[in-house]
Amino acid sequence: MGKTGFAISLAKRFRAEIVGADSMQIYKYMDIGTAKPTQAEQAQVRHHMVDVVSPDQPFDAVEYARLADEVICNLAGNNIIPFIVGGTGLYVKALIFGLFENQKNDLQLRGKLKCQAQEKGPAHMHALLAQKDPEAAERIHPNDTYRIIRALEVVTQSGKPISVLHADHGFDQPRYQVLKIGLSMPRPDLYERINKRVDLMLEDGLEEEVRHLLAQGFSPDSKAMGSLGYRHMAAYLKGQWSKDEMVRLLKRDHRRYAKRQMTWFLADPSIQWVTSGEIDLAQTAIDEFLRS
Repeated sequence: MGKTGFAISLAKRFRAEIVGADSMQIYKYMDIGTAKPTQAEQAQVRHHMVDVVSPDQPFDAVEYARLADEVICNLAGNNIIPFIVGGTGLYVKALIFGLFENQKNDLQLRGKLKCQAQEKGPAHMHALLAQKDPEAAERIHPNDTYRIIRALEVVTQSGKPISVLHADHGFDQPRYQVLKIGLSMPRPDLYERINKRVDLMLEDGLEEEVRHLLAQGFSPDSKAMGSLGYRHMAAYLKGQWSKDEMVRLLKRDHRRYAKRQMTWFLADPSIQWVTSGEIDLAQTAIDEFLRS
């Protein structure tokens, strides 16, 4: 049982509703490559924060926290328990603790950085970020132009790396009372599951999904289309890689992403870890949390 099935089974036991915390499942029309809950799964338990914006619309952790706040308040008002489910650590962190206060957006600076990225490419921008904020560059994928530009904007505007501002924030005053449950799996099993998941995505029509998105006019250089799976398939469709090479790199990068996710969450001592076979243990932990 994977994360989605585990969460749905638990949510049904508590008559809860799921609030997604996945930075890709918020995009409409991007279903296969994001492993979005199917219609059948969403029919079992109501899901929120899925299919929120179009792939060409800007969206970040601040906007996620704002919209998720509204959902959670509405659920609480109706005595419904919210289950926050997803692997985007920054979204979860932004929701629970808020984000640091920064200066107002400098649209002129952002436009200049975007033009520079278009002219010189993401690798150049990532190298520039590595000079100004090595810690942020270590965390941000070299192809994630949106987050690279955001980090460069912050360090240029404030004079401080975004990693320093995050550290100054502290993230030590939670806005909610939360119970954190993590789903663990031995790394070899996890990597095998990832490889099978990629094969299933391809069988389910990832190529057709990406072709359709490109035909709809969504740029392969956009934040959404630069994500795992979509940038790989777009590169294959442009003839940059053979199909075998695309599949190899897609599986490799999914494994690397999973490793980064685990590093992020394992650093949080408040998470209670269970395996997919320990759903009763998770239920007991939730029961005790709600009673307290």
